[in-house]
Amino acid sequence: MDFNDTPEEAAFRTQAQAFLAATCSPKAARKSAERPARMEEAQASYLARAKAYQAKKADAGFAGLTWAPEHGGRGLAPIFSVIFGQEEARFDAPGAPFTIGLGMCLPTVIAFGAQPHKERYVRPALRGEEIWCQLFSEPAAGSDVAGIKTRAVRDGDNWRVSGQKVWTSGAHYSDFGLLLARTDPGAHKHKGLTMFFLDMRSKGVEARPIHQASGESEFNEVFFDDVVIPDAQRLGDIGQGWSVALVTLMNERLAVGGSPGPDYQDMMAFAAGALAADGKTSLLADSAFRQSLADWYVSAEGYKLGRFRTMTALSRGQAPGPEASIGKILNANRLQEITSAAIDAQDHYGVVMGQSAASDLFLRSYLWAPGLRIAGGTDEILKNIIAERVLGLPADPRADKGIAFKDLPTGA
Repeated sequence: MDFNDTPEEAAFRTQAQAFLAATCSPKAARKSAERPARMEEAQASYLARAKAYQAKKADAGFAGLTWAPEHGGRGLAPIFSVIFGQEEARFDAPGAPFTIGLGMCLPTVIAFGAQPHKERYVRPALRGEEIWCQLFSEPAAGSDVAGIKTRAVRDGDNWRVSGQKVWTSGAHYSDFGLLLARTDPGAHKHKGLTMFFLDMRSKGVEARPIHQASGESEFNEVFFDDVVIPDAQRLGDIGQGWSVALVTLMNERLAVGGSPGPDYQDMMAFAAGALAADGKTSLLADSAFRQSLADWYVSAEGYKLGRFRTMTALSRGQAPGPEASIGKILNANRLQEITSAAIDAQDHYGVVMGQSAASDLFLRSYLWAPGLRIAGGTDEILKNIIAERVLGLPADPRADKGIAFKDLPTGA
């Protein structure tokens, strides 16, 4: 495992640092008071800022680093994308609206789309002109992606889609979506799926934002009422949607593996000015808190070293493995623990917005943390992946093996 950049990587890192310093503000400069009073205004303002940043990023050659030049990228090794991500994380770079599209959806379009699709959709997305969402999860099939019920029925050169998706991030402001639908209920659940992409403004598509505990509405229910999708917008062969979805999910593990909220360094800075339960001594002097802080430090450093292993593999041209699942479990649970401790340390003021920028950050992250434990695979699913594919333990018994999807029991 090599922690050091090669000369080429070091030069690239310097270029990335210069671009980010000239384009974005350091994260430490963020102020909670700068947020608009209404969430709708905050979202509109953030989207405009994100699109402007993404365009500058693409113009400077830092978007789609691993993509081929014909798609607007630079054809670099994956390690360069990791390096840019490390540097970008130090700045208030508004890239969240494009994580799903550029990290999951467009790589799938590039892998399975026809040449006209690539020419039409890839570059606009890379420049932030169009936003994509991922339409996989359903009310009865969250963690079991292959258990979806949304139907696509062939109608000449088109498909008619009816059903519902849920927890779709950004669907209400997305231009296009990657849709996994069931085209053959008589086949085994993994064999009767087909992947499509569609215009989110198509007739019969309705995105309903879900009100979250934080007051925001990032997730959506999405309903399809006899939506017409041309067969030309199918990705991969009919009935091979699961194989296409695996490509998307593999990219998803890498895209959502990090933690978007405060970590142990932020907690140390916060604790230095907070009081322990006795109301007299510093929170940092509390032995139980110091033990928790040590645990968070060990977890964060262990994750960092694991990422170094991934970086080393990428530098050698190797593909990352299922170990990426470990990072999300560590980070999501640590985020929930840290933010909960910060709120407890403030007594009843911990649940009141507007106390300070640091306090608001902990509270917003606390309200988001449970969602992070679900997004991109629940803790339970990821633990199964680690057990079976990393540790080589026996797989869970499968009660649905060899049974047609339409014959699977669905309850009373």
